[in-house]
Amino acid sequence: RNPHPSDLSALAALSRLVRRAAPTVLHGHGSKGGLFARLVPVGPALRPVRAYTPHGGSFNYRPGSTLHRLYMQAERVLTARTDVFLFESDFIAGRYRAYVGPTSRLVRIVHNGIATEEFAPITRAPDALDLVYIGELREAKGVPVLFEALARLRREHGRRLTLLVVGSGPDENTLRTRVAALGLAEDVRFEPPQPIRAALSRARVMVVPSLAESLPYVILEAAAAAQPMVSTDVGGIPEIFGPAAPALVPPNDAAALAGAILRKVDQDPEARRDEAAGLSAFIRCRFSMDQMAEDGLAGYAAARRRMPGAETGRVPPGPDSLDF
Repeated sequence: RNPHPSDLSALAALSRLVRRAAPTVLHGHGSKGGLFARLVPVGPALRPVRAYTPHGGSFNYRPGSTLHRLYMQAERVLTARTDVFLFESDFIAGRYRAYVGPTSRLVRIVHNGIATEEFAPITRAPDALDLVYIGELREAKGVPVLFEALARLRREHGRRLTLLVVGSGPDENTLRTRVAALGLAEDVRFEPPQPIRAALSRARVMVVPSLAESLPYVILEAAAAAQPMVSTDVGGIPEIFGPAAPALVPPNDAAALAGAILRKVDQDPEARRDEAAGLSAFIRCRFSMDQMAEDGLAGYAAARRRMPGAETGRVPPGPDSLDF
């Protein structure tokens, strides 16, 4: 995630690939991908559109911290090498304006999209647990807050809820130790990454306790499949929930998260299904993969029309793209 000496060899290898492929678009995703897309040497014969989609990354560092200031300065410098910003959410576009500043470069919002088959209903396993968490095992995802919420439910309400934790990450050992310390070892099951629909089928409610996000696919996929959810109100998540956003809970608040989990678990099953179906319908209208592709291609084309030489035809037509 952070700068590393190996980035130089990666840029060299990428430059060789770009010269062979001769793409008309270089699209970098995330802070590191965006760095590569905008810095990679392409040779004098190529003039690709350089597109950038931040995914949170450096924008999620604590504002005012040394790393945040350093990375925002790097973003300002790299703006000069950017033809079009294709932000995946209004939230991350706002973070860019707030911490990097306004830009004269082309800016588009291109929401992440979901394929039609991901709206197929999920068949719930007969031995389904109460809750499931799916994602990286690191503190920024708010997993310790989820564990504390479960401990509160047992301590204050006498409720023992079961949780399936699906994922891997740098804090896995620390999180396992935390579960044991809270006396939750019998109620929390850890499993490695697996297909999301298989994981969703094994619990009644998915919980997203994140402290920071951009526009997470895991929520889009779960919402499309009409999985009941409890989530924190961070990043672009309210854009996904739309009219249902008032039900989101504040981040890093175990008491609020515990209350939201209890309400969702105890909710009338038919009402819970209806709410999930309503969110799925909203996702189908606003976050389709076809719309994502159309908006991305339109952004490429608009950026190419703005490039010097486009009016004379010296810029080759596109948009054959190389994404990384």
